[in-house]
Amino acid sequence: MTESNPARPAHHAAPDARVDTARYDYDVAIVGAGPTGLALAGWLARRGGTRALRVALIDSREPDASLGDPRALALSHGSRMLLEPLGWPVEATPIERIHVSQRGYFGRTVIERNEHGVPALGYVVRYGMLVHALATAVRATGCDWIGSSVARAPQQDEHGVSLPIEPVGTPSVPDGDAGAAAPQRIVRARLVVNAEGGVYHEAASTRLAAGQHARRDYRQTALVAVVSVSTPQPRVAWERFTREGPLALLPLGGPRQADYALVWCCDPAQAARRMPLSDARWLDELQWAFGDRMGRFEKVGARAAFPLGLNALTALTDRRIASIGNAAQTLHPVAGQGLNLGLRDVHALVDALAHHGPEPAALRAFAARRALDRRVTITATDVLARAFTVDFAPLAALRGLALGALDLVPPVKTTLARQMMFGQRR
Repeated sequence: MTESNPARPAHHAAPDARVDTARYDYDVAIVGAGPTGLALAGWLARRGGTRALRVALIDSREPDASLGDPRALALSHGSRMLLEPLGWPVEATPIERIHVSQRGYFGRTVIERNEHGVPALGYVVRYGMLVHALATAVRATGCDWIGSSVARAPQQDEHGVSLPIEPVGTPSVPDGDAGAAAPQRIVRARLVVNAEGGVYHEAASTRLAAGQHARRDYRQTALVAVVSVSTPQPRVAWERFTREGPLALLPLGGPRQADYALVWCCDPAQAARRMPLSDARWLDELQWAFGDRMGRFEKVGARAAFPLGLNALTALTDRRIASIGNAAQTLHPVAGQGLNLGLRDVHALVDALAHHGPEPAALRAFAARRALDRRVTITATDVLARAFTVDFAPLAALRGLALGALDLVPPVKTTLARQMMFGQRR
């Protein structure tokens, strides 16, 4: 299965002769230099030619500030196909097998890469390494990189967007405070793309992402760390459903290939109790939750905790502003679909801009194309996050039967694997 290369669209739409493009600093201003914002900036800047779009990337944080980020990302094979022409970190660890089970009950399924004719089902990449690789590629394109943050809500007119930004370190000015004297700049762009999201950009993202949200509090906290095991199984990822929530172990390699990225979803009260535990106590509780399939848990690194919830925009666009990635939807980490869904947002947006130019028609085409994939992925993630935490014995038995049946019904298993790797495409 192949993906088209978004860096080389089939054709470019001619600019609208009625619009005085000199009034605008940029055709597209991207707010947020995380993985999705960087991917969008890189692909657009690589278009080249006489009709290349003028692109700006706006973020107050330098990419190197993310190098110590404790998170690990699960990227699908489809995401690698999209990112590799732009920038791919050499430290990526392939996943060749995914083992899914539930603690305390029978039933499990195993997904193997050779069943689907791919070199790997996915890859585990440290967040900082991915951002560094993409940022290096973007800087090489000559894309304008503006070290600022969004100061106030943007103003839209018929032909463009006026985006107030402020230098790094400038105190934010409340929206509507016209008398404030903070040094600000207005960036004028024909389109603005909101690629901000997560804990670092919540305030600015809210200014850009107008509209209704679908929200759910899962009443879970994700405990994140790197752990080492005594009997590793290289290139195998684990998804273990417990009464508190899913527990995932993603292979990171290391000298003995014994390091794994842990995402342990649990009750917030239990998370608060576990965070200050000694390493020995922490590892004992993790051993009890996961089992002994990889021997003993021997070591745990620095820990972090993140509250979990669903927050998805019901509309991806607002006239000349679009949202992608975590700015459009933040998902439960079960099945690791968040960033993969965001990269498919980027791919569709680049394609729409190639056909329609920097006009609202491109954003409308983008939103229409993303509707099915977003709906399927968000719904599936939400159902998994909730259904596998219901502590009811008959339901647990049915879940076990469903997991076991996947190995006996190859077409269903293939459909599931293809959804995880490529999403719904149209």
